[in-house]
Formats: sequence, C-alpha cells, structure tokens
Amino acid sequence: MSDLNSVLAHIDGDVDGALERLFELLRIRSISTDPAYAADCRACADWHVADLRSIGFEASARETPGHPIVVAHDRSAPGTSALFYGHYDVQPVDPIELWEKDPFDPMIETRADGSRAIRARGASDDKGQVMVFIEACRAWKAVTGKLPIPISILIEGEEESGGVNLPPFLAANAEELRADIGLICDTNMWDPATPAIQTMLRGLCGEEIIIHAADRDLHSGFYGSAAANPNRILARILSDLHDADGRVTLPGFYDGVPELPNSLRTEWDALNFDAAAFLGAIGLSVPAGEKGRSALEMIWSRPTCEINGMGGGYQGPGFKTVIPAIASAKVSFRLVFDQDPHAIRESFRAFVRARVPADCRVEFLEHGAGQAIRFPIEDAAFRKTRDALTAEWGKPAVFIGGGGSIPVTSELKKALGMDVVLAGFALEDDRIHSPNEKYDLHSFQKGVRSWARILDALAH
Repeated sequence: MSDLNSVLAHIDGDVDGALERLFELLRIRSISTDPAYAADCRACADWHVADLRSIGFEASARETPGHPIVVAHDRSAPGTSALFYGHYDVQPVDPIELWEKDPFDPMIETRADGSRAIRARGASDDKGQVMVFIEACRAWKAVTGKLPIPISILIEGEEESGGVNLPPFLAANAEELRADIGLICDTNMWDPATPAIQTMLRGLCGEEIIIHAADRDLHSGFYGSAAANPNRILARILSDLHDADGRVTLPGFYDGVPELPNSLRTEWDALNFDAAAFLGAIGLSVPAGEKGRSALEMIWSRPTCEINGMGGGYQGPGFKTVIPAIASAKVSFRLVFDQDPHAIRESFRAFVRARVPADCRVEFLEHGAGQAIRFPIEDAAFRKTRDALTAEWGKPAVFIGGGGSIPVTSELKKALGMDVVLAGFALEDDRIHSPNEKYDLHSFQKGVRSWARILDALAH
C-alpha cells in the first residue's frame, strides 16, 4: 500500500477523533468583533497552538494590537513549500432567537434525506475548513512520521472584524512566512459533487457613515420639518447610490472594470448555473442588480454596493415620535479586476459629504479594504491541485470565480510574493454569517482526504 493510500485509510478510521477535536474548537466563542469575547479569542488561539504542537509543529501565538495570530512550522521535508492560511474567529450569532439551539454547542444533524451536517457557529466559516487541512497533516504525520512537503500554518483571529493587524504582521514577518505557494480553504465547492478551485475573488471596501444633526433627539411635534432629520438625509444618500438600471452612481466607480472576455463567459455558461433556482432557494424570484447581466457575471465579475445595516431613532417596542440626533449606515463595496478600494472610499466619502446639509455633519468609520485578485491557472500548483481533487471526488474539478472577498489573498501576494490556491469544501447552503450555520459531514470527511491528496501531489 502506498503512503497516500495508507494516509487515506487512517483518515477514514479516525473520523470520530477528528470530529471530537473539531467540536472542542467549535465550543470556543471566538467572536472577534465583540470585545466581550477577547478572552475566548485568545483561548481559541491557544487551543490551536497546543493542537499543532501535539502533531510536531513548532507553534506559537504571536501578539498583535488585537487578537493573537497563530504561527506554526514543520519544514523538515524537502520540496515545494506551502503556507496555509485560515482564521479562528467567527461572526456574531445575532439574531440569537433564530438559532434552533445554542450556536456554540455543536451537534451532528441527520436530515430527511439521510445526509448529515455539523451545526454550530464557525462549522463552515472557518473552523471546519481549517481543521480539514490540519487533520490531513495529522494523518500524514501519524502514518509516515513526516509531512510530504514543508508546511507553515498561519491562523488569524480578526478576519471577521476587518483583519487590520494582519498586513503589518505579514510585512514584519515576511522572511519567516514566505513559501512557494499559499493554500486557503475558506471557499466553496461548485456543487455538492463537484470540487472547485477559485481563481478570482472580489475585493472589498467597508464604510460606516454616521449623520449628526441636532444636539439631542427632538419632539417631532415641536420640530418636525423645521429641524433636519438624519434618517431622511441618510435615506436620500443611500437611495442615490444606484440608478434605475442598478448601476452604482459613484464617480469613477467602474474605473478598472473591463467587460468579461468571451472565452471566460463561454466557460461560465457551460456550468449551466440555474439563476432561478439560486434565487428561489432563498425565497426570491426577481433578479436585482445591473440590468442585462447574468447572475454569475454579477456575482463573480461585477462590482457591487450594498447597504448592510441602518439605524436611527427609536426602534424599541411601541412608538416614539422623535426626530433622532443621529442616523447611521454600514455600506460595503465588492470590487473586481483593477478597482482601487482606496479610490472607491474617497469617492464614496465625497459623494456623502455633498449630500449632507451645512448645519449637519458626517462621521466616517473605515472597515477594511482589499483589492480583487486573480491567479494563473496554468501554474503547476493549480494543475496538481485540480488533479488531486478530481481523483478524490471522481468528477473533474472546475476553475471558478468567487463572489466573496478574502482580502488576505492579495496581502499574501503583496507581502510574500505568493500565488494562492483556494480549494474549499463549503456549500452554498452552509448559512455562513447566518443563524444555524452548518458544514456537511461529507464536506468535512472528503475535505480531509482531499488535502491529503493535494499535499501528496505538491510533493511530486
């Protein structure tokens, strides 16, 4: 029996152990955006350090101005070196009342069709996806005593809260972290049976705006119409961001956005994406966004502007007739190709300032920025990964675009000069960032086997 086959057999025999370790990790309430959970984030970093040391990595939790970053190395093998990136922090669980059970009490759910899923916050994003890689490393070490290639692991704790401390950390530790190829598992399958490698990811720019008017909330009977209402000002600003055809109206917004090449459009058309089913699965039927664009084109290769949150005035039970002193909104831009997130931010701020009355003021809070990125699919690492995934899943792996943003990909490219292979096993219905998040047990088990194969392929 070859080393790879022995490793795969070991993985199949250790499913219960792998799940027990994952459940330990899922019980840690590592919500990075809420300071109340800072101790939990540190506990999560410490858990990873102990786990990685137990399988022979030199591991430590490195201090940052925010949550610690886990760094681990096992470079004893020769050959192509890899840096695996993941994150241990998770999204807040609100609205908690929509969860069917405690989001930090993981369980295996058996569904009507007999399939099973892991339910918990972080099951898919990103703890389950991180652990499929670590379990593959564990299996290689258990069977052969070594890894197939030199591996470093970097697991941050602020991906879900902007990741502001990662870029300076990468820059300061570039020599230590540099490798031949980056590996990330924070992505999706094309469908439950078809593995995928994402070679395009949209960038991201996040902004929060706070409109300040009167020095206190006002009685609407006494001041209505006479006093500026921040809710009305905010509503006008937000409605002006799109035209009737769904295009974003910020000056210069589409700079650096070419039309999709016909060759790539043909490849995407061959995927037979069902836009009606895509919307129908979430209870919608009418496409929004830019008119004349396909759903895949809008998701993968067109930029967006979305209002993610709004607040202002009384929102408690009953009714209170006030004109609020402040109103706020959180707006995100998904960016493509060569769009400059910093230019987008400045254009947005100028757009907002031009619509705020002279006796009111606006405050801006920055929530991260990252440029879109594309990777060369002709590179050997991409070909080997595709072949390994095809061998595991019995169906050709496909190269796809990605609608989300993983800013670390551009940071790894910029700071460390590495291309990044994005091969993940999440599914569209995993409900990441939503109540009742899940990760299919099939994704977890096959994901571990897939990474075992990928590591073997990269060694040859």
